Amino acid sequence: MLASFRLFDRPYLLLVLANLFWAGNIVLGRYIAHDIPPVTLSFLRWAGAMLLILPFTWKELVEGWPVIRQNLVLFFLLSACGIGSYNAIAYWGLKYTEALNALLIQSLGPLLVALWGFLLWRDRLSPRQLGGILTSLIGVVVILMRGDITHLASLRFNIGDVLTLAALVIYGLYASLLRKRPDISPLAFLAVTIVGGTLFLLPLTVWELVSGTVTVNVTPKTVATVFYMALFASLLAYLFFIRGAEIVGNNRASPFFHLMPVFGSVIAILFLGETPHLFHAIGFALVLSGVFVATTARTPLAAEPAP
Repeated sequence: MLASFRLFDRPYLLLVLANLFWAGNIVLGRYIAHDIPPVTLSFLRWAGAMLLILPFTWKELVEGWPVIRQNLVLFFLLSACGIGSYNAIAYWGLKYTEALNALLIQSLGPLLVALWGFLLWRDRLSPRQLGGILTSLIGVVVILMRGDITHLASLRFNIGDVLTLAALVIYGLYASLLRKRPDISPLAFLAVTIVGGTLFLLPLTVWELVSGTVTVNVTPKTVATVFYMALFASLLAYLFFIRGAEIVGNNRASPFFHLMPVFGSVIAILFLGETPHLFHAIGFALVLSGVFVATTARTPLAAEPAP
């Protein structure tokens, strides 16, 4: 079904859009961190995504059931890592840290994906890829430090930052395991992992709510945020990333994580009234240069066999 959409043959555009949607997720996750507890927020996000995707995929799921049944262990790992654990822990971290810190830590994503690729598959980054990743990372730091290195001294890392990093390590494992994605359509694959992740989160959500220590504030703000997370940050972003990584490989897809802090800054400028400065332009240029270098390696990558 997706093959008929020309967008799905443009991997780099898909990867850009995925990280744009995820940047919005981080900002909004921080925005409502004290209105909905983290596990419940993650469950609502993925339950909403499940309700949106199943009507369009049930026929593909029935047809692909033999393949799904043969790969239940892999699907469980992908659901538990990329859908369940990662999101719940990330939202938990946002309750205790600032969006600035979370965006900075997200910049470690490409390095963590590369590390998991080496540990699991013995992949190696080419010097060109490593140089591109480090160039993008410098651009991210320029933006987050607002062009002034002395701002490093004002950063304070806490338990929220540790949780954000732990979530990112788990997501790096998920991204590396995508190489073993079974031979079913991207949409059916996403539907299976979403259902698995939602079921994984269900008992944890019940436990969180019955503990009596948390409250859920249902307001137009929280409802709109959950809808954004379900449609854009879940369905579209994950589908776009899966398809993009399928075409270009994980090592070329992962540098696009560096776009999240860039987009986060743009969102803050547009919607929070922050003023653009020269350091934004310098940082953006470094990030885009690094992504270009890392994704235009001349030699094939070890991380690129057909999934």
